[in-house]
Amino acid sequence: MSHSINDANVHSMYVTIRDDILMTAGFDSIDEGLRLCGIPGVEIAADRDYTCRPILATEQHPRIHFDRDDDIKLLKDQMDSTGVRISSFLASNNFNAANRNAELDWVVRIVETASKVGAHAVRIDAIMENADNMPRQQREDIFHDCVTTILQKTEGLTVNLGIENHGIQGNDPKFLLGLLKRVNSPRLGITMDTGNFYWAGYPLDELYSILNELAPYTKHTHVKNIDYPANMQNIRREVGFGYEKYVCPIPDGNIDIPKVVGFLKKAGYHGDLCIEDESIGKYDIPGRRVNFSRASEYLKEIIRKS
Repeated sequence: MSHSINDANVHSMYVTIRDDILMTAGFDSIDEGLRLCGIPGVEIAADRDYTCRPILATEQHPRIHFDRDDDIKLLKDQMDSTGVRISSFLASNNFNAANRNAELDWVVRIVETASKVGAHAVRIDAIMENADNMPRQQREDIFHDCVTTILQKTEGLTVNLGIENHGIQGNDPKFLLGLLKRVNSPRLGITMDTGNFYWAGYPLDELYSILNELAPYTKHTHVKNIDYPANMQNIRREVGFGYEKYVCPIPDGNIDIPKVVGFLKKAGYHGDLCIEDESIGKYDIPGRRVNFSRASEYLKEIIRKS
């Protein structure tokens, strides 16, 4: 059984999963995990040594070197033979790195790789080393200069950059919206993480307002959920309060995922809903596999009904 790209209409939302999450369930390859969990696509993490996971691991190619054209061709061939769709690549960049030029060259190569394999987005990280105490304007200046350089160096490509609402800086809507308006590029937007604003302490009602405002800028998603007790859902909490205790499988939490998907649909979003189930630490390998399959069917059903 292949995952044929026809499983996911290119003009509608579709389900994927982060490779790092998928592989915690003990699969031998991305292909095996996707097939057994009924998921048609994947987001692949790009490592700093210019390597990433292949779709099918072999002794000769345990990793794909995305700075080598032959390896990229191999990755494309594996996509064709398995029907696996790569929706995006994940970059854990640090735009406040000591060698910023090397950091930017690495991200540029990831964007170029995404273009070569037909991925529609690269997730970029809002977290910058030693930046939490910087004034917002200084942080915005650094980020603006970096993403502008990346966009200029990849001009003509159709790959989008999605800044994840990740960490303290990334979960500041004013930072995100200010940066998007300042850069003003149709290729720059958000990797909407459905749970991270809730993790950051925003009450549930406020969470929906933020996600609705960001929906028109969304280029990619990470879908997770949290199950706080009723008396904690609509109060302001400390950042990260009780996360390891309350993080849960995607269908089981407080966040109304169909409602969020409705925001995305209304905004014209056609990308993936990428499973990022961070409750994996609570489950053994069979339990993780069950939860990934549950999440896939849950999200597929939401897409069908939306």
